[in-house]
Amino acid sequence: MTSDTASEPALEAGSDAETDARTTSESGSWAARLRRFGFVAPARTDTRDLLVPPFPEPGTRFGEALGLGPVAAHRLARATGWLGPLLVAALAGAIRFWQLGRPRGLVFDETYYAKDAWSLLRLGYEGTWPDRKVADPQVLADPQVIPLSDAGAFVAHPPLGKWVIAVGEWMFGFDPFGWRFMVALLGTLSVLMLCRTGRRLFRSTTLGCLAGLLMALDGLHFVMSRMALLDLVVMFFVLAAFGALLVDRDRARARLAAALPVGEDGFAGPDAYTGERAGMGVRPWRVAAGLFLGLAAACKWNGLYFLAFFMVMTLLWDVGSRRVAGAHEPYRAVLRKDAGWSVLSVVPVAVAGYLATWTGWFLSDGGYGRHWAEGRGGPWSWIPAALRSLWHYESQVYDFNVGLHSWHRYESHPWSWLVQGRPVAYFYETDFAQDGCRTAAGCSEVVLALGTPLLWWSACLALLYLLFRWAMRRDWRAGAVLCAVAAGQLPWFQYQDRTIFAFYAVVFVPYLCLAVAMAAGALVGPPGTVGRRRTLGTVTVGAVVLLIVWNFVYFFPIYTGQTIPYPEWHSRMWWDTWI
Repeated sequence: MTSDTASEPALEAGSDAETDARTTSESGSWAARLRRFGFVAPARTDTRDLLVPPFPEPGTRFGEALGLGPVAAHRLARATGWLGPLLVAALAGAIRFWQLGRPRGLVFDETYYAKDAWSLLRLGYEGTWPDRKVADPQVLADPQVIPLSDAGAFVAHPPLGKWVIAVGEWMFGFDPFGWRFMVALLGTLSVLMLCRTGRRLFRSTTLGCLAGLLMALDGLHFVMSRMALLDLVVMFFVLAAFGALLVDRDRARARLAAALPVGEDGFAGPDAYTGERAGMGVRPWRVAAGLFLGLAAACKWNGLYFLAFFMVMTLLWDVGSRRVAGAHEPYRAVLRKDAGWSVLSVVPVAVAGYLATWTGWFLSDGGYGRHWAEGRGGPWSWIPAALRSLWHYESQVYDFNVGLHSWHRYESHPWSWLVQGRPVAYFYETDFAQDGCRTAAGCSEVVLALGTPLLWWSACLALLYLLFRWAMRRDWRAGAVLCAVAAGQLPWFQYQDRTIFAFYAVVFVPYLCLAVAMAAGALVGPPGTVGRRRTLGTVTVGAVVLLIVWNFVYFFPIYTGQTIPYPEWHSRMWWDTWI
């Protein structure tokens, strides 16, 4: 196993496969000359292991500590690859579904998305509702009144996120639990996905579960998992695409590894012909990633940026794969063998997935702008009228979104997102007569979309470490995490005059957790580290994780709208900009 495997529980040990391959080649050319001076050549590394680092064999110490026999302990160890992530996801689900219907109301933009979701169920498109001051009390009344008109309404986002919310309303009814159910479910499943994604990225179940645990205890992800908003649904599909691309990377490199010629000694070395000419075969996981990215864009358009960033990232992965396999001109080889197929396997699938989410609108007669293009001529008249109508509708939506400059109390700039400079208060009520309030100062009920501060501030330091790993050590894992964070944050800098909010950052929360997990692995040290380094690293990581857990518990009442004395709420407002 090479240092590129990042085996349990750490990944500090060395550079990526490209650097390892070059170092091995150079040392081999000098070994014969220097051996007579006492030089001992490094152990020969099979290029196949550089292309696809094997997962480490899990240890059996935990099972043996439980008194299990060797066979049972081994089975338990192998099961941890799924058992650990499932336990972390169970914890995430338990806290996300707890009192999910609280607060009882259409909170923040739920007033748009929950009602649009119900309209999609009834009409297949977004209908028209009265003003929220009229419609919201009627929706929440007993008996319930649903003042929905079948006149098509202009809406600012594609329909898929609202279709997801609609599934919960179909199962449990048009009430707070119903319209929040599916988002809570996707929030829970995203924790499971992150555990497995981290495990594949780092070749470490421990680090994968650590990343998942951190996301389970992140306040922003937690709050967004309990609200019928669109951004967490975008995050779910983007994370699914990221995981699919990691699987595709392993599968494609495995095909290259299998094509390498094997010497008489059983080792496979780099081969220029294989590296430049061998195909990577059918890549269904890349097709799946294209679908997931199209679905992300079908929730909110910021999913399109991930499509662009991830396309570049995967092509660079292919360059690295061919370089390790022995290609002398890996960029040219990728342009010749991979680039075209990559575009064709991702972009058309993403477009098809996006258009499929508009099926209800296509089949309707009342959707907003549905018949705009009918009877219109022009150079584009050969395109079906329904598609031209959708294009016109989408151009209106684009103009609306980029022109949204109205002031909002909780708007923020992307510069402040990583340090959680201006979180969004979704819900706030204060009443001296609330049930359970026993203080003359009064009580508050608050839902604040605030990322767990100690986690986010730790992530800022971790990102600096990853920048070093990527720039100086050429570590592809650091580059992948940084790419995802950049795709989620950097595009918003071009819209700083637009009304934007810090909760948009939930889309890159998984990659902040991966960054912290990667830095934690570096602190603990590489496999085989013993003594003071391992002890200090483990104690440091353990202390940081415990502080993050405490921080989440401390802010839990203002994540869930619990009734707390006003002074306790105010004591949690560490910065004035949080109020």
